[in-house]
Amino acid sequence: MKYFRKLIGEKCYLSPISMDDVEKYTEWVNDLEVGQFVLFAAAVIDMDKERKMLEKLMQNSVTFAIIEKDTNKVIGNCGLHDVNEVHRRATFGIFIGEKNFWNQGIGSEATALILDYGFNILNLNNITLEVVEYNHRGIRCYEKIGFKYVGRRRKYMFMAGSYYDTLVYDILAEEFESPYVKKVFDASTSGEAGRSKISIV
Repeated sequence: MKYFRKLIGEKCYLSPISMDDVEKYTEWVNDLEVGQFVLFAAAVIDMDKERKMLEKLMQNSVTFAIIEKDTNKVIGNCGLHDVNEVHRRATFGIFIGEKNFWNQGIGSEATALILDYGFNILNLNNITLEVVEYNHRGIRCYEKIGFKYVGRRRKYMFMAGSYYDTLVYDILAEEFESPYVKKVFDASTSGEAGRSKISIV
């Protein structure tokens, strides 16, 4: 499979989504272990429906595949949705579908990369996310990157016989330090392109 390195970290890089991966995405969105954290556990999605959903995402959102760097294997995706160019805001979403890559810091790195794209290429000012309260791994990831808790939607999600709150977080451009885009820009404008070491915190 051919992927394209748009934003590059130490463990992963972000690439345009390949429609050749539709079967893999369909597998992920029907996996309850994955779906319970990203609010589509109730959906029943076949390959045709998933293909249409991906096409819609690519048309209406800024969405990337997350590619594990060593193996060039697609392991999930992340995106900026509802981009508003007037108010310079968007909503963030991510999931790692390949469970073997959970708890390895790849989600944090992919989050930092797409925020870098949003703040330093799209010129956004505010990026918001929602996370269900029992997604402790996701909450740790978002807080590590710099998202701030701003509120909650009470009893907003039903799962396994109970209602759960959804927490709302956001981050501002002034609170974010570029891990990739500015280093590439600085290296190229100083004549040192290709010699700077890029790293993700």
